[in-house]
Amino acid sequence: MLTTLIIIAFLLVLSAFFSGSETALTAASRPVMHQLERNGNQHAEIVNRLFDHKERLIGAILLGNNLVNIFASALATSLLLFTFGDAGVAYATIVMTLLILVFSEILPKTYAIKNANQMALAVAPTIRALVWFLTPFTTTINSVVRGLLKMFGVDYHAEDVFGSGAEELRGAIELHAGEDKSIKQERDMLRSIMELGEVQVGEIIIHRKNVSAINVDLAPDQLVAEVLESPYTRLPLWQDDPDNIVGVLHVKALLREIRNLGEDLSGLDVRALAADAWFIPEQTLLVDQLEAFRKRREHFALVVDEYGSLMGVVTLEDIIEEIVGDIDDEHDVSVSGVRPKPDGSYLVDGTVTIRDLNREFEWDLPDEEASTLAGLVLHESRRIPGIGQRFLFHGFRFEIVSRHHHQITRVRLTPPAETSDSQ
Repeated sequence: MLTTLIIIAFLLVLSAFFSGSETALTAASRPVMHQLERNGNQHAEIVNRLFDHKERLIGAILLGNNLVNIFASALATSLLLFTFGDAGVAYATIVMTLLILVFSEILPKTYAIKNANQMALAVAPTIRALVWFLTPFTTTINSVVRGLLKMFGVDYHAEDVFGSGAEELRGAIELHAGEDKSIKQERDMLRSIMELGEVQVGEIIIHRKNVSAINVDLAPDQLVAEVLESPYTRLPLWQDDPDNIVGVLHVKALLREIRNLGEDLSGLDVRALAADAWFIPEQTLLVDQLEAFRKRREHFALVVDEYGSLMGVVTLEDIIEEIVGDIDDEHDVSVSGVRPKPDGSYLVDGTVTIRDLNREFEWDLPDEEASTLAGLVLHESRRIPGIGQRFLFHGFRFEIVSRHHHQITRVRLTPPAETSDSQ
Protein backbone atom coordinates (compact mmCIF):
# COMPACT_ATOMS: atom_id res chain seq x y z
CA MET A 1 0.00 0.00 0.00
CA LEU A 2 2.81 2.42 0.92
CA THR A 3 4.58 1.63 -2.34
CA THR A 4 1.40 2.40 -4.29
CA LEU A 5 1.02 5.74 -2.50
CA ILE A 6 4.66 6.63 -3.30
CA ILE A 7 4.11 5.76 -6.95
CA ILE A 8 0.91 7.88 -7.06
CA ALA A 9 2.75 10.81 -5.49
CA PHE A 10 5.59 10.45 -8.00
CA LEU A 11 3.10 10.37 -10.89
CA LEU A 12 1.42 13.54 -9.59
CA VAL A 13 4.83 15.25 -9.54
CA LEU A 14 5.39 14.16 -13.14
CA SER A 15 1.95 15.49 -14.05
CA ALA A 16 2.80 18.81 -12.43
CA PHE A 17 6.04 18.90 -14.42
CA PHE A 18 4.24 18.29 -17.71
CA SER A 19 1.51 20.88 -16.96
CA GLY A 20 4.01 23.53 -15.89
CA SER A 21 6.29 22.83 -18.85
CA GLU A 22 3.42 23.15 -21.32
CA THR A 23 2.37 26.51 -19.88
CA ALA A 24 5.94 27.83 -19.64
CA LEU A 25 6.90 26.85 -23.18
CA THR A 26 3.73 28.26 -24.73
CA ALA A 27 3.88 31.49 -22.67
CA ALA A 28 7.61 32.13 -23.06
CA SER A 29 8.52 35.22 -25.07
CA ARG A 30 9.75 34.42 -28.57
CA PRO A 31 11.69 37.71 -28.89
CA VAL A 32 13.42 37.12 -25.54
CA MET A 33 14.36 33.56 -26.50
CA HIS A 34 15.62 34.71 -29.88
CA GLN A 35 17.84 37.36 -28.28
CA LEU A 36 19.14 34.91 -25.67
CA GLU A 37 20.04 32.45 -28.42
CA ARG A 38 21.93 35.18 -30.25
CA ASN A 39 23.83 35.83 -27.03
CA GLY A 40 24.89 32.17 -26.88
CA ASN A 41 22.35 30.70 -24.43
CA GLN A 42 22.11 26.99 -25.37
CA HIS A 43 18.86 26.41 -23.45
CA ALA A 44 17.25 29.27 -25.38
CA GLU A 45 18.36 27.59 -28.60
CA ILE A 46 16.59 24.40 -27.48
CA VAL A 47 13.43 26.37 -26.67
CA ASN A 48 13.46 27.96 -30.13
CA ARG A 49 13.89 24.58 -31.82
CA LEU A 50 10.93 23.30 -29.81
CA PHE A 51 8.93 26.34 -30.96
CA ASP A 52 9.69 25.38 -34.55
CA HIS A 53 7.72 22.14 -34.13
CA LYS A 54 4.72 23.09 -32.00
CA GLU A 55 2.69 20.03 -32.98
CA ARG A 56 5.30 17.58 -31.76
CA LEU A 57 5.96 19.65 -28.62
CA ILE A 58 2.32 19.89 -27.53
CA GLY A 59 1.61 16.32 -28.59
CA ALA A 60 4.48 14.89 -26.53
CA ILE A 61 3.59 16.90 -23.41
CA LEU A 62 -0.11 16.04 -23.61
CA LEU A 63 0.67 12.38 -24.22
CA GLY A 64 3.00 12.21 -21.24
CA ASN A 65 0.61 14.18 -19.02
CA ASN A 66 -2.39 12.00 -19.85
CA LEU A 67 -0.40 8.80 -19.37
CA VAL A 68 0.71 9.71 -15.84
CA ASN A 69 -2.72 11.09 -14.86
CA ILE A 70 -4.56 7.99 -16.04
CA PHE A 71 -1.98 5.69 -14.47
CA ALA A 72 -2.20 7.55 -11.14
CA SER A 73 -6.00 7.48 -11.21
CA ALA A 74 -6.03 3.75 -12.01
CA LEU A 75 -3.66 2.99 -9.10
CA ALA A 76 -5.73 5.14 -6.72
CA THR A 77 -8.95 3.43 -7.80
CA SER A 78 -7.42 -0.01 -7.33
CA LEU A 79 -6.10 0.92 -3.87
CA LEU A 80 -9.38 2.44 -2.66
CA LEU A 81 -11.44 -0.40 -4.10
CA PHE A 82 -9.34 -2.82 -2.09
CA THR A 83 -9.76 -0.66 1.03
CA PHE A 84 -13.43 0.50 0.81
CA GLY A 85 -15.01 -1.84 -1.67
CA ASP A 86 -17.30 -0.48 -4.39
CA ALA A 87 -17.44 2.91 -2.68
CA GLY A 88 -13.72 3.26 -3.43
CA VAL A 89 -14.53 4.25 -7.02
CA ALA A 90 -16.33 7.39 -5.83
CA TYR A 91 -13.60 8.14 -3.28
CA ALA A 92 -10.88 7.70 -5.88
CA THR A 93 -12.68 10.00 -8.32
CA ILE A 94 -13.06 12.78 -5.75
CA VAL A 95 -9.57 12.48 -4.27
CA MET A 96 -7.69 12.24 -7.56
CA THR A 97 -9.70 15.07 -9.12
CA LEU A 98 -8.77 17.36 -6.25
CA LEU A 99 -5.13 16.27 -6.19
CA ILE A 100 -4.63 16.57 -9.94
CA LEU A 101 -6.53 19.87 -10.15
CA VAL A 102 -4.67 21.57 -7.30
CA PHE A 103 -1.17 20.06 -7.34
CA SER A 104 -0.80 18.99 -10.98
CA GLU A 105 -2.68 21.73 -12.82
CA ILE A 106 -3.42 25.01 -11.02
CA LEU A 107 -0.29 25.18 -8.86
CA PRO A 108 2.35 24.43 -11.54
CA LYS A 109 0.57 26.42 -14.25
CA THR A 110 0.23 29.47 -12.01
CA TYR A 111 3.93 29.32 -11.22
CA ALA A 112 4.79 28.77 -14.88
CA ILE A 113 2.78 31.81 -16.02
CA LYS A 114 4.56 34.02 -13.48
CA ASN A 115 8.01 32.68 -14.45
CA ALA A 116 7.50 31.57 -18.04
CA ASN A 117 10.90 32.48 -19.50
CA GLN A 118 12.97 31.12 -16.61
CA MET A 119 11.00 27.88 -16.39
CA ALA A 120 11.06 27.36 -20.17
CA LEU A 121 14.85 27.58 -20.13
CA ALA A 122 15.05 25.15 -17.20
CA VAL A 123 12.78 22.42 -18.63
CA ALA A 124 13.88 22.71 -22.27
CA PRO A 125 16.54 19.93 -22.27
CA THR A 126 14.24 17.42 -20.54
CA ILE A 127 11.30 18.24 -22.79
CA ARG A 128 13.52 17.94 -25.87
CA ALA A 129 14.46 14.42 -24.83
CA LEU A 130 10.80 13.59 -24.19
CA VAL A 131 9.76 14.96 -27.59
CA TRP A 132 12.48 12.91 -29.30
CA PHE A 133 11.42 9.73 -27.48
CA LEU A 134 7.69 10.19 -28.18
CA THR A 135 8.03 11.47 -31.76
CA PRO A 136 6.87 8.18 -33.37
CA PHE A 137 3.73 8.18 -31.22
CA THR A 138 2.94 11.89 -31.57
CA THR A 139 3.49 11.77 -35.34
CA THR A 140 0.99 8.95 -35.64
CA ILE A 141 -1.53 10.72 -33.39
CA ASN A 142 -1.18 14.01 -35.29
CA SER A 143 -1.71 12.19 -38.59
CA VAL A 144 -4.91 10.66 -37.25
CA VAL A 145 -6.09 14.05 -35.96
CA ARG A 146 -5.41 15.77 -39.29
CA GLY A 147 -7.20 12.97 -41.11
CA LEU A 148 -10.27 13.34 -38.89
CA LEU A 149 -10.30 17.11 -39.29
CA LYS A 150 -9.99 16.73 -43.05
CA MET A 151 -13.02 14.44 -43.03
CA PHE A 152 -15.04 17.30 -41.53
CA GLY A 153 -13.66 19.84 -44.02
CA VAL A 154 -11.34 21.61 -41.58
CA ASP A 155 -8.08 22.88 -43.11
CA TYR A 156 -5.67 22.65 -40.19
CA HIS A 157 -2.46 24.67 -40.25
CA ALA A 158 -0.74 24.88 -36.90
CA GLU A 159 1.48 27.79 -37.98
CA ASP A 160 -1.53 30.00 -38.75
CA VAL A 161 -3.22 29.63 -35.38
CA PHE A 162 -1.72 32.67 -33.72
CA GLY A 163 -1.83 35.06 -36.71
CA SER A 164 0.92 36.85 -38.53
CA GLY A 165 4.14 38.13 -37.05
CA ALA A 166 3.07 41.69 -37.86
CA GLU A 167 -0.07 41.32 -35.76
CA GLU A 168 1.99 39.91 -32.90
CA LEU A 169 4.25 42.96 -33.09
CA ARG A 170 1.28 45.32 -33.12
CA GLY A 171 -0.17 43.58 -30.09
CA ALA A 172 3.15 43.77 -28.26
CA ILE A 173 3.39 47.49 -29.04
CA GLU A 174 -0.09 48.16 -27.64
CA LEU A 175 0.81 46.18 -24.50
CA HIS A 176 3.78 48.51 -24.03
CA ALA A 177 1.55 50.68 -21.86
CA GLY A 178 2.17 53.37 -19.30
CA GLU A 179 1.50 57.02 -18.61
CA ASP A 180 5.16 58.00 -18.61
CA LYS A 181 5.95 60.40 -21.46
CA SER A 182 8.95 58.38 -22.64
CA ILE A 183 6.82 55.20 -22.88
CA LYS A 184 4.22 57.05 -24.95
CA GLN A 185 6.94 58.32 -27.29
CA GLU A 186 8.36 54.83 -27.71
CA ARG A 187 4.91 53.40 -28.42
CA ASP A 188 4.15 56.13 -30.97
CA MET A 189 7.47 55.56 -32.75
CA LEU A 190 6.96 51.80 -32.93
CA ARG A 191 3.42 52.25 -34.24
CA SER A 192 4.67 54.64 -36.91
CA ILE A 193 7.38 52.22 -38.04
CA MET A 194 4.77 49.48 -38.43
CA GLU A 195 2.58 51.83 -40.50
CA LEU A 196 5.28 52.91 -42.97
CA GLY A 197 4.16 50.17 -45.33
CA GLU A 198 0.54 51.38 -45.22
CA VAL A 199 0.80 55.18 -45.45
CA GLN A 200 1.13 56.90 -48.83
CA VAL A 201 3.29 59.97 -49.40
CA GLY A 202 0.15 61.87 -50.41
CA GLU A 203 -0.88 61.79 -46.73
CA ILE A 204 2.22 63.58 -45.43
CA ILE A 205 3.19 65.96 -48.24
CA ILE A 206 3.75 69.67 -47.89
CA HIS A 207 0.89 70.93 -50.04
CA ARG A 208 1.78 72.95 -53.11
CA LYS A 209 0.06 75.95 -51.53
CA ASN A 210 2.72 75.96 -48.79
CA VAL A 211 5.69 75.09 -51.01
CA SER A 212 8.38 77.77 -51.47
CA ALA A 213 9.12 77.78 -55.19
CA ILE A 214 11.25 80.26 -57.18
CA ASN A 215 10.61 81.72 -60.61
CA VAL A 216 13.80 81.21 -62.68
CA ASP A 217 13.03 84.34 -64.72
CA LEU A 218 13.45 86.66 -61.75
CA ALA A 219 16.32 89.11 -61.76
CA PRO A 220 19.39 87.62 -60.03
CA ASP A 221 19.24 90.02 -57.06
CA GLN A 222 15.54 89.38 -56.50
CA LEU A 223 15.99 85.63 -56.91
CA VAL A 224 18.78 85.55 -54.31
CA ALA A 225 16.64 87.63 -51.94
CA GLU A 226 13.74 85.16 -52.20
CA VAL A 227 16.07 82.22 -51.60
CA LEU A 228 17.50 83.88 -48.48
CA GLU A 229 14.00 84.61 -47.15
CA SER A 230 13.01 80.95 -47.44
CA PRO A 231 13.71 78.64 -44.46
CA TYR A 232 14.45 75.70 -46.79
CA THR A 233 17.69 74.47 -48.36
CA ARG A 234 16.10 72.88 -51.44
CA LEU A 235 13.73 74.93 -53.57
CA PRO A 236 11.76 73.94 -56.69
CA LEU A 237 12.29 76.18 -59.70
CA TRP A 238 9.43 76.99 -62.08
CA GLN A 239 9.20 78.78 -65.39
CA ASP A 240 6.18 80.38 -67.10
CA ASP A 241 3.73 78.45 -64.87
CA PRO A 242 4.07 77.41 -61.19
CA ASP A 243 3.13 73.87 -62.25
CA ASN A 244 6.03 73.77 -64.71
CA ILE A 245 8.84 72.67 -62.38
CA VAL A 246 12.15 72.77 -64.25
CA GLY A 247 14.56 71.78 -61.47
CA VAL A 248 15.44 71.84 -57.78
CA LEU A 249 17.93 74.38 -56.50
CA HIS A 250 20.15 73.57 -53.52
CA VAL A 251 21.05 76.69 -51.57
CA LYS A 252 24.63 75.45 -51.10
CA ALA A 253 25.13 75.31 -54.88
CA LEU A 254 23.77 78.86 -55.18
CA LEU A 255 26.13 80.16 -52.47
CA ARG A 256 29.13 78.57 -54.19
CA GLU A 257 28.16 80.26 -57.45
CA ILE A 258 27.69 83.63 -55.73
CA ARG A 259 31.17 83.31 -54.22
CA ASN A 260 32.63 82.59 -57.64
CA LEU A 261 30.81 85.50 -59.31
CA GLY A 262 31.58 88.05 -56.61
CA GLU A 263 29.50 91.21 -56.51
CA ASP A 264 28.40 91.02 -60.15
CA LEU A 265 25.48 88.55 -60.27
CA SER A 266 24.46 89.32 -63.84
CA GLY A 267 25.91 86.01 -65.02
CA LEU A 268 23.95 83.94 -62.49
CA ASP A 269 22.19 81.01 -64.20
CA VAL A 270 20.15 79.05 -61.66
CA ARG A 271 18.94 76.63 -64.35
CA ALA A 272 22.50 75.40 -64.74
CA LEU A 273 22.90 75.04 -60.96
CA ALA A 274 19.66 73.18 -60.41
CA ALA A 275 19.39 69.41 -60.19
CA ASP A 276 16.78 67.51 -62.17
CA ALA A 277 13.38 67.41 -60.52
CA TRP A 278 12.35 63.99 -59.20
CA PHE A 279 8.63 63.32 -59.57
CA ILE A 280 6.86 60.51 -57.69
CA PRO A 281 3.19 59.45 -57.58
CA GLU A 282 1.12 60.27 -54.52
CA GLN A 283 0.34 56.55 -54.00
CA THR A 284 3.98 55.72 -53.18
CA LEU A 285 4.24 54.04 -49.77
CA LEU A 286 6.46 55.67 -47.17
CA VAL A 287 8.59 52.54 -46.74
CA ASP A 288 9.26 52.45 -50.50
CA GLN A 289 10.02 56.16 -50.65
CA LEU A 290 12.38 55.90 -47.69
CA GLU A 291 14.30 53.16 -49.51
CA ALA A 292 14.26 55.23 -52.72
CA PHE A 293 15.72 58.23 -50.87
CA ARG A 294 18.48 55.98 -49.53
CA LYS A 295 19.32 54.45 -52.91
CA ARG A 296 19.28 57.73 -54.85
CA ARG A 297 21.01 59.59 -52.01
CA GLU A 298 18.46 62.37 -52.35
CA HIS A 299 16.28 64.06 -49.74
CA PHE A 300 13.66 65.84 -51.86
CA ALA A 301 10.92 64.71 -54.26
CA LEU A 302 7.93 66.34 -55.93
CA VAL A 303 4.59 64.56 -55.66
CA VAL A 304 2.12 64.44 -58.55
CA ASP A 305 -1.40 63.06 -58.80
CA GLU A 306 -2.78 60.63 -61.38
CA TYR A 307 -3.12 63.46 -63.92
CA GLY A 308 0.48 64.59 -63.50
CA SER A 309 -0.46 67.78 -61.64
CA LEU A 310 1.84 68.92 -58.87
CA MET A 311 0.40 68.18 -55.42
CA GLY A 312 3.32 69.17 -53.22
CA VAL A 313 6.71 67.98 -52.03
CA VAL A 314 7.96 65.30 -49.66
CA THR A 315 11.37 65.17 -48.00
CA LEU A 316 13.39 62.64 -46.09
CA GLU A 317 12.78 64.72 -42.97
CA ASP A 318 9.01 64.42 -43.46
CA ILE A 319 9.24 60.63 -43.39
CA ILE A 320 11.57 60.63 -40.39
CA GLU A 321 9.14 62.94 -38.58
CA GLU A 322 6.42 60.37 -39.19
CA ILE A 323 8.46 58.04 -36.99
CA VAL A 324 9.99 60.26 -34.32
CA GLY A 325 7.60 63.23 -34.34
CA ASP A 326 8.23 66.82 -35.35
CA ILE A 327 11.87 67.87 -35.70
CA ASP A 328 12.30 71.64 -35.43
CA ASP A 329 15.61 73.33 -36.16
CA GLU A 330 16.57 76.99 -35.82
CA HIS A 331 15.16 77.81 -39.25
CA ASP A 332 11.87 75.96 -39.00
CA VAL A 333 8.64 77.90 -38.80
CA SER A 334 7.18 76.01 -35.88
CA VAL A 335 3.39 76.26 -35.90
CA SER A 336 1.66 73.38 -34.19
CA GLY A 337 -1.80 74.47 -35.32
CA VAL A 338 -3.45 73.05 -32.18
CA ARG A 339 -4.46 75.25 -29.26
CA PRO A 340 -6.18 73.72 -26.20
CA LYS A 341 -9.04 75.71 -24.66
CA PRO A 342 -10.15 75.81 -20.98
CA ASP A 343 -13.43 74.01 -21.77
CA GLY A 344 -11.55 70.93 -23.00
CA SER A 345 -11.93 71.67 -26.69
CA TYR A 346 -9.14 72.43 -29.18
CA LEU A 347 -8.82 75.11 -31.84
CA VAL A 348 -7.22 73.26 -34.75
CA ASP A 349 -6.03 74.61 -38.06
CA GLY A 350 -7.68 72.90 -41.00
CA THR A 351 -4.30 71.87 -42.44
CA VAL A 352 -3.30 69.82 -39.36
CA THR A 353 -3.10 66.15 -40.33
CA ILE A 354 -5.32 63.57 -38.71
CA ARG A 355 -2.33 61.30 -38.15
CA ASP A 356 -0.63 64.00 -36.06
CA LEU A 357 -3.79 64.48 -33.97
CA ASN A 358 -4.20 60.75 -33.40
CA ARG A 359 -0.57 60.35 -32.43
CA GLU A 360 -0.46 63.37 -30.12
CA PHE A 361 -3.75 62.81 -28.27
CA GLU A 362 -4.24 59.02 -28.62
CA TRP A 363 -7.42 59.59 -30.65
CA ASP A 364 -8.80 57.29 -33.31
CA LEU A 365 -10.08 59.61 -36.02
CA PRO A 366 -10.20 57.86 -39.43
CA ASP A 367 -7.56 58.92 -41.96
CA GLU A 368 -8.43 56.61 -44.85
CA GLU A 369 -10.49 59.12 -46.87
CA ALA A 370 -8.84 62.39 -45.81
CA SER A 371 -5.41 63.33 -44.52
CA THR A 372 -6.21 66.71 -42.89
CA LEU A 373 -8.86 67.81 -40.42
CA ALA A 374 -10.46 70.11 -43.02
CA GLY A 375 -10.55 67.22 -45.48
CA LEU A 376 -12.27 64.99 -42.90
CA VAL A 377 -14.99 67.60 -42.30
CA LEU A 378 -15.58 67.98 -46.04
CA HIS A 379 -15.69 64.20 -46.53
CA GLU A 380 -18.11 63.56 -43.67
CA SER A 381 -20.40 66.56 -44.26
CA ARG A 382 -20.45 66.13 -48.06
CA ARG A 383 -20.55 69.92 -48.46
CA ILE A 384 -18.60 73.11 -47.80
CA PRO A 385 -19.89 74.18 -44.38
CA GLY A 386 -20.32 77.75 -43.26
CA ILE A 387 -18.83 79.46 -40.23
CA GLY A 388 -20.59 78.42 -37.02
CA GLN A 389 -21.94 75.13 -38.36
CA ARG A 390 -21.51 72.15 -36.05
CA PHE A 391 -21.21 68.45 -36.78
CA LEU A 392 -20.86 65.29 -34.75
CA PHE A 393 -18.61 62.69 -36.39
CA HIS A 394 -17.04 59.61 -34.79
CA GLY A 395 -17.97 60.89 -31.32
CA PHE A 396 -16.15 64.23 -31.85
CA ARG A 397 -17.87 67.60 -32.13
CA PHE A 398 -16.66 69.80 -35.02
CA GLU A 399 -17.48 73.52 -35.14
CA ILE A 400 -16.35 75.62 -38.11
CA VAL A 401 -14.59 78.68 -36.67
CA SER A 402 -13.15 80.32 -39.80
CA ARG A 403 -13.07 79.84 -43.54
CA HIS A 404 -11.16 81.47 -46.40
CA HIS A 405 -13.13 81.26 -49.63
CA HIS A 406 -13.89 77.54 -49.90
CA GLN A 407 -11.09 76.41 -47.55
CA ILE A 408 -11.80 75.53 -43.91
CA THR A 409 -9.01 77.22 -41.99
CA ARG A 410 -9.91 76.59 -38.36
CA VAL A 411 -12.11 74.14 -36.46
CA ARG A 412 -13.10 73.87 -32.82
CA LEU A 413 -12.74 70.18 -32.04
CA THR A 414 -14.21 68.64 -28.88
CA PRO A 415 -13.24 65.03 -28.02
CA PRO A 416 -15.89 62.51 -26.87
CA ALA A 417 -15.17 62.63 -23.12
CA GLU A 418 -15.34 66.42 -22.95
CA THR A 419 -18.44 66.40 -25.13
CA SER A 420 -20.29 64.06 -22.78
CA ASP A 421 -19.14 65.99 -19.71
CA SER A 422 -20.41 69.28 -21.02
CA GLN A 423 -23.90 67.98 -21.80
